[in-house]
Amino acid sequence: MTKLDITYRGTVHQWHCDHMGHMNVMWYVGKFDEATWNLAAMMGMTSQYLKEKNRGMAAVEQRINYRKEAIAGDVVTIRTAIVEVKPKLVRFVHEMRRGDKGDWLASMMATGVHIDTLARKSTAFEPHILELSQQYLAPDPTRWDKWPLEQAWLD
Repeated sequence: MTKLDITYRGTVHQWHCDHMGHMNVMWYVGKFDEATWNLAAMMGMTSQYLKEKNRGMAAVEQRINYRKEAIAGDVVTIRTAIVEVKPKLVRFVHEMRRGDKGDWLASMMATGVHIDTLARKSTAFEPHILELSQQYLAPDPTRWDKWPLEQAWLD
């Protein structure tokens, strides 16, 4: 695995916070979703590719581990690693931190399936996507086998 670039960087705004003063779970999921689409583009699944080839991704499983609260004004970053890639499936982990390498706020493990958007069924990744994905593979994917996580691994 090469050192992954940050797949998301953004700010927690007041409107992201709930009545308890911290970022609401819907915004964690939204920020993780933006990181997912950045990862997809890094893997070769750009919006152009998806439209031209009638392809898409479907989330089939997500697990989130919340560690610390994010509050209004926080800048958050997400780093991502692929844990497993198969002909039609990718499983990956996102780790969200306060700032660049600050407090570990949350992690999300997700599994996505590559789909043919016309047939509405799973289909194999094209060879260039599988090839690009290799550079984002975690060196030790077993680190994320135990859930909930006891520590963050990506930085």
